Amino acid sequence: MALRWRHRLGPVQIAGRLGMPASTVHAVLVRCRINRLWRIDRVTGEPLRRYEHDHPGSLIHVDVTKFGNIPDGGGWRYVGKQEGKRNREATARRTGRRGRQYRPAIGTAFVHTVIDVHSRLAFVEICADEKAATAIGVLERAVAWFAEHGVSVERVLSDNGSAYKSHAWSQACARLGITVKKTRPYRTQTNGKIERFHRTLGEGWAYARFYTSETERRAALPGWLHFYNHHRLHTAIGNQPPISRLTNLPGHHS
Repeated sequence: MALRWRHRLGPVQIAGRLGMPASTVHAVLVRCRINRLWRIDRVTGEPLRRYEHDHPGSLIHVDVTKFGNIPDGGGWRYVGKQEGKRNREATARRTGRRGRQYRPAIGTAFVHTVIDVHSRLAFVEICADEKAATAIGVLERAVAWFAEHGVSVERVLSDNGSAYKSHAWSQACARLGITVKKTRPYRTQTNGKIERFHRTLGEGWAYARFYTSETERRAALPGWLHFYNHHRLHTAIGNQPPISRLTNLPGHHS
């Protein structure tokens, strides 16, 4: 177990060091639930300790991820680098947006995401920036959206980005009656649930298919988000969609 934790060695390498059959080593790793590397923290080498709050709204995660806008005609991932470059140039010429050394610029989509830890229910908005005022606006609308689903937000967890470290953010959370929590610096694992959602968002929506423009991609977001919340089975919550966990809200069966 120590060799697996500290050095991330496989059964064959461990067996060679200890002078025992690899099958025996594998059986021990399975019994100790460290046979899969994704169960081991990459930084500490210790087994991952997953946590989950007992009811919706007890804790929400907030964060921002960025996706480059898609030029008119499609991006390079689908049309190739040469055609993608021409599309970027044509889009920049139409919008008048240029970057350094007059290079074509098509902008960035700042995707603000909010995840409920217990249910994994997600709220997503695409904004023009990640400033404090924008983040506060997203939080206020997310809290109202969760309230429409019968969820009262109690705590909010964020990283140490400038928007979330601002006095305006703390004051907004106090006004909403929400306790502020921060992740440890350089410890993205604490916010792992929303980081994993960003990956799902990229695979399921942002780069899932060929979009002919940024407008077309953004128009597809509400439909995908509805699918994620209401129909997509989530392995971490017993292969049920996130919305299914809102049927056990406090007071529903009192």
